Amino acid sequence: MAMALDNSLLTTRAAAEAFVGGVCFKLGPPALIGAELEWLTVRQASTNGDCPNSPTLSTRPSLATIAAALGPHTPKSLDPSSPADPLPRGSYITIEPGGQIEISSAPFSSAEQLCRSLQEDEEYLRTLLATESIAALARPTDADRPPERLLRASRYTAMEDRFASIGPFGTLMMCNTAATQVSVDAGRDAADVAARWNALDAIGPALLAAFACSPTLAGAPAGRWASQRMRTWLQLDRSRTSPPLGDSTDPIARYAQWALDVPLLCVVGEQGANWAAPPDATFADWIAGSLDDLIDRRPTRCDLSYHLTTLFPPVRASGHLEVRYIDAQPGHLWAVPIHVLDALLSTPESVASATALAAGTAHRWWDAAEFGLADAELRATGVSLFELAAEHTEWPDACTALRAAAQRCRNGVAPGADERGEDAGR
Repeated sequence: MAMALDNSLLTTRAAAEAFVGGVCFKLGPPALIGAELEWLTVRQASTNGDCPNSPTLSTRPSLATIAAALGPHTPKSLDPSSPADPLPRGSYITIEPGGQIEISSAPFSSAEQLCRSLQEDEEYLRTLLATESIAALARPTDADRPPERLLRASRYTAMEDRFASIGPFGTLMMCNTAATQVSVDAGRDAADVAARWNALDAIGPALLAAFACSPTLAGAPAGRWASQRMRTWLQLDRSRTSPPLGDSTDPIARYAQWALDVPLLCVVGEQGANWAAPPDATFADWIAGSLDDLIDRRPTRCDLSYHLTTLFPPVRASGHLEVRYIDAQPGHLWAVPIHVLDALLSTPESVASATALAAGTAHRWWDAAEFGLADAELRATGVSLFELAAEHTEWPDACTALRAAAQRCRNGVAPGADERGEDAGR
């Protein structure tokens, strides 16, 4: 979530809200789609005869080993001197705190182009990792290893400290989960933004349930959940991870108001060091001067840009709209959520139809994460959304995949579970 650096002071809440609205919602005709794919990583003793998703060992690869495999594609978080070159089709690599590896695509004008490019970059990435006997696992949660934070950046230390004061889910989320994220343009104008935001919010619970495939998570408290990954997000810090708006006629203004009232995670000090923020102090408090005795300066636009990267709602505004509620999918099934979101947002009519279809299950985030497709109402909504998407996609292969996903949901089967003989995310 890159924001332009601007060190000019913010002196009023109104100015801060205007800044958030401008940087988080870039207006223009919707034309582009992108995605981020994330995998768990393991170090194998040998790659001879091994299936990439069935490693023989469960050791986390060291950051040095990952950097050795990635070479010039190594992100600067691992090696500040790296050129951090993109992969051949334009994806950039990032590393998450527990050693998960992520590729972030370039934006494309069609879901078909996006999926083709991601598949090629994934294959190239796997070839790189294999040089150091590293396997990338298409699993949304780590069912075997306790969480272990490899990245020691002060940002992640601040996150771990903040979340640990609330409950046990912060380290689990950072180190033992992986997601499929899809990004779409915000909209051509304020009315279009509202329609697209409300659609993504309304369809969220049903799609969360439809793509839930993480029933086990090592180290998680007792409880059966279809998406243990989403459970970690919902429970780790509700002030910054819960859906912030619901149905809204003005999501741009509402998102800005919400962002300023979320407690600070940390404050960036000199030379990039992170200071622990006072408990429950918000960015709005900082602007108002309530923290003058604790922080020796008032906030800048750069500080607010950083604060925005510490917000993790199911749909996040980052200039475009990031859909963050989908588990990492088995194999190449990550293409299905890309196609369903692309199709449902393809026209104003499909946006309106999707919103209406999902009205009955909108806001049922917790039920979706816990029960998945075992919930009849969520299951029925998921089927309807897949069928609607199949009607609106332009790509024959996508239509076939979406109709197959609709049938899978109708049968109450989680992604990939039909091949393992499991039921709906349980």
